Amino acid sequence: MLKDKINAWIDKLNVWRSKHLSDRQFMLLLSIPTGFLAGVAAIAIKKLAHGIRDAVMAIQFDYSHLLYFICPAIGIALTILFCKYILKKEVGHGIPGILYAISKKKGIVSRHSTWSSIVTSALTVGFGGSVGLEGPSVSTGASIGSNIGQLLKLDFKHIMLLIGMGGAAALAAIFQAPITGIVFALEVLMIDLSLNALVPIIVSSFTAILTAYFFLGQTVEYPAAITEGFIPSNTIYYIGLGLFAGLISAYFLKVTFSIEKRFKKIESPWMRFFIGASLLGILIFLFPALYGEGYEAINSALAGDYSPIFGNPWFAKFKDIDWVVLLLFAGIILFKAFATALTFGAGGVGGTFAPALFIGAFTGLFFALAINYLGIGDLDPAKFALVGMSGLIAGMLHAPLTGIFLIAEITNGYALVVPLMIVAALSYAVNRIFFKHSVYTNAVAEQGVEVTHNKDKSILNMMAINQLIENNFSIIAPDKTLGDLMPLIASSTRNIFPVVDSEGNFCGHILFDHIRNIMFEEDLYSHSIQDFMVTPDYIIDPEEPMGDIVKKFQESGKYNIPVIKNGKYLGYISRANVFSAYRNTLSEISED
Repeated sequence: MLKDKINAWIDKLNVWRSKHLSDRQFMLLLSIPTGFLAGVAAIAIKKLAHGIRDAVMAIQFDYSHLLYFICPAIGIALTILFCKYILKKEVGHGIPGILYAISKKKGIVSRHSTWSSIVTSALTVGFGGSVGLEGPSVSTGASIGSNIGQLLKLDFKHIMLLIGMGGAAALAAIFQAPITGIVFALEVLMIDLSLNALVPIIVSSFTAILTAYFFLGQTVEYPAAITEGFIPSNTIYYIGLGLFAGLISAYFLKVTFSIEKRFKKIESPWMRFFIGASLLGILIFLFPALYGEGYEAINSALAGDYSPIFGNPWFAKFKDIDWVVLLLFAGIILFKAFATALTFGAGGVGGTFAPALFIGAFTGLFFALAINYLGIGDLDPAKFALVGMSGLIAGMLHAPLTGIFLIAEITNGYALVVPLMIVAALSYAVNRIFFKHSVYTNAVAEQGVEVTHNKDKSILNMMAINQLIENNFSIIAPDKTLGDLMPLIASSTRNIFPVVDSEGNFCGHILFDHIRNIMFEEDLYSHSIQDFMVTPDYIIDPEEPMGDIVKKFQESGKYNIPVIKNGKYLGYISRANVFSAYRNTLSEISED
């Protein structure tokens, strides 16, 4: 009853706004509540996770160091139980889930996504899971935008814009970096917008930042002060850092994707939990800096302080031995990739943005210290830690602009913009040599969807194959004769006649053009239909990407291609229908 009243009210609202507001004005108005709600969601995730972490860290006893082994497992177990018995659904893959929804579900995101990641990621990270909160915050903000659009019964074009608003606002609120949020929406969420559509994203971003100012004050997540700008003579070192960051980012993706595949082969979720949580606990016990999102460790690195690598008392006695320090640095960097992958594999929920920042900061710090130790340079470790963060974001996320603008904004200036550009560009280029997909788009690609900035490919991804299949073809059985085909020809409006047996198996088809010259020769009517049947050179599987289907039409020159699944006949897809669907989808996402 309440649902009907809400729908009636929304219908009246839509009638009113169609008379009094343009689409542009309406979306501008929606950007304010969207930015506010996304900002509140981002703050809620941070506050809840940090509250749990502070409560855990307040526990003190003789063997409190064991908490680093125990607590991550507790957090992941609570996350699994919450999903299984309270939510009764999978939370999903955060940003990859949003990308999939944009590409294949017209931006439709489930309602629980507006809050479920807040709880699950806070439990995972608060208890020490080695992942981040930025990804869940962005996906929650994007989900809020999608659900506002669904509630107001908006079309795909406007829902996609609301997704961009929510995602940009959430990231902007976390870092208090408005430009970074906007660039992230364009670069990672693949929102292709006109200048007019960009304005609502700007409004939602600064609304979220004002919300963050109100609740948190003007404090930044990673405070950093640059006392000296770019030194041109250090260009060669920044080139080296860019190449090194690209290799480290490729290493992270290799470890993450490999461990993910191995855990998928384990059928029991509790076995995955036991293996993943146990190995994760061992890593964090040995390297406490891997605990949680690594907020304190990153800030230490940005100050040029590498004391977090000695978090384990066993390592403290080696802090004056240079080669041991570098070895521990390498361990922190390399094992962070395993810790993040194991957190996900065990059943935890979180993001990879914070791990990218963590590894980037320690990669830059390690690089500068190694150069200084070798006596081949005199570098500022804090400055290289900052630039290293940009490099890992560019490589892991395939988002060089996001990396550049984030560091520029959190340092309150563009003093390092040249080294940021050098390192981000090189890291991205090196990573792309090894990986076509980023840490976000790989999960979507495994579902057969290529997330890309290429507008043609993006539109093809959005097209639903099942809606293109035509079934108004007259079917004939393989045991029939040419004479049996004549009545079908007379009543059919199509020039193709699929030959399908009693079990639905596709045998081939009869082309009208092939029998046109003999159709009136009655002495041939007794011949088996199989004598005139041809096997098509190209067939379409309903699960294959739309881009591959378009290639088949281009290569074959055919106007109709049969759709076959496991040998069963489903219908045909026509070149004309594909083109028409392309035009319709383009009109759905393009500005008027």
